[in-house]
Parts: sequence; structure tokens; C-alpha cells
Amino acid sequence: MTIEETIQQLIELKLMATVAMLREWLTSPPPSDTTFEERLALLVDREVTERRNRLIARRLRDAKLPMPACVEDVWCDRARGVDKSVVRTLATCQWVRGKQNVIAVGKTGVGKSYFAAALAHAACRQGYRALCIRAPRLVHQLAIARADGSYAKFLDHLARTHVLVIDDFLIAPMKDTERRDLLEVLEDRYGQTSTVITTQVPTKGWYDALGEPLVADAICDRTVHNAHVISLKGESGRKKKGMNTEGTETKENENQ
Repeated sequence: MTIEETIQQLIELKLMATVAMLREWLTSPPPSDTTFEERLALLVDREVTERRNRLIARRLRDAKLPMPACVEDVWCDRARGVDKSVVRTLATCQWVRGKQNVIAVGKTGVGKSYFAAALAHAACRQGYRALCIRAPRLVHQLAIARADGSYAKFLDHLARTHVLVIDDFLIAPMKDTERRDLLEVLEDRYGQTSTVITTQVPTKGWYDALGEPLVADAICDRTVHNAHVISLKGESGRKKKGMNTEGTETKENENQ
């Protein structure tokens, strides 16, 4: 059997990374002192690495991150409420393995969404499935699913997602059906998977914000009591960016 026939068989087996390395070796052979075992290990390592990278890329795409974000780029500052040791611990995803939650609380623009997206990104890199969705859109999709008969299927999809990021929780008053739909989601996930919530409302204000005492108590019981609560402080990053942009434009105009 010729090398090209072997390569064609590898293509049929969809071992494309192995094919790529073999073709590289046809033009630039590995050092002559490498053993058969070493060359085989190189081929397997290339294939495993490529498949792992494709899997991570697919998980990141399915996660629907609202922005490019990673824990390495999270701005750690105790004055901001983000301690480097806490971020380092969360980056290990031990909280995901422990079926725990993370709640990021703070005013608009302080980086809650970025922080949550970074945690989802870290989870994807470590082999977990994640999904980011804004709370208003989540309850809207649940309402649509209820109407078209796919409600149970959608709930099952959410329940099987290892890390669900619910962004902008309580940004607007919730209707009774929305509260109960959200409770169904959180009930399915409790003790099984992890949920990340970003909100402007401190956890102690959730009862009043949710409105219905019994449902509010059930929601809080399934999210707050086993959660890492991160309180972000500081000015709005969007406001700072806008001020810097205005200052730059003014300076540019003055130089013209």
C-alpha cells in the first residue's frame, strides 16, 4: 500500500490532523533519530489536540457569549470588588463541578456581563457546555416554547447545560407566568448544574423585586444559598469610554 492510499484511508476515517502531519513529513521528514513510537505519539497528539480545539470552538459558538471574554483579562481590583484570588479560584471551575452558582451584582456598566461571559468561556475551555442569555429574552423564549409545544424540550435543553448565564436578571418587573417559568428552569438545575446570574439588584432585594413571596422564596432558595456572590463596584465603563472618546475628539478638533 502506498502512502497516498494510506492517507486516503485516514481521510475516510476523518483523521484530518493526522493527514496534515503526514503530508508535512512528506516534504519535511522528522529527525532520523526519532523512534517509531515517538512519531506515532506525535501523530496521536496532533489529532487529539485538533479535535479538542474544534470541540472547544463549537462549545464557545453554542454558548453565544455576548462578547469576547476570558478570565485572564478580568480586571482584578479589591476596590472594584474583584479579588484576584477569587477569580483564580473561579477559573478552575471547581464551582461547576460542585454544582454551585455565581451571582454578580452591581450597577450598570461595571462589568457584570463581561465577568459572567468570562466564566462561561472558562467552563467551555474545561469541557463544559454553556449558554448565555439575557433574562428578558429567556422568559420570552420560554413563553414561545409554551405556545408552540416545545416547552418541555426547551426546559430539558436548559437543564442539561452545565453553565447557564442569565444576564440582566430583574432589569424589569416580571409577570407571574415569567416568574413561574424561571422557577421551573432553576428547579431543574438545582443541585445538578450551575447558574450564573448578573443583576443590579442586591440579593436581599430580590424578594421585593420578584413580587410574589412564595415564588420569590423558591427562586432565592435555589440560587442564592449555594452561590458565590460577587459585588462589583465603580463607575460605568461605558460612561468612562464615552468621556474618553469625547475628550479625544475634542483634542483632535483643537489640533486641526
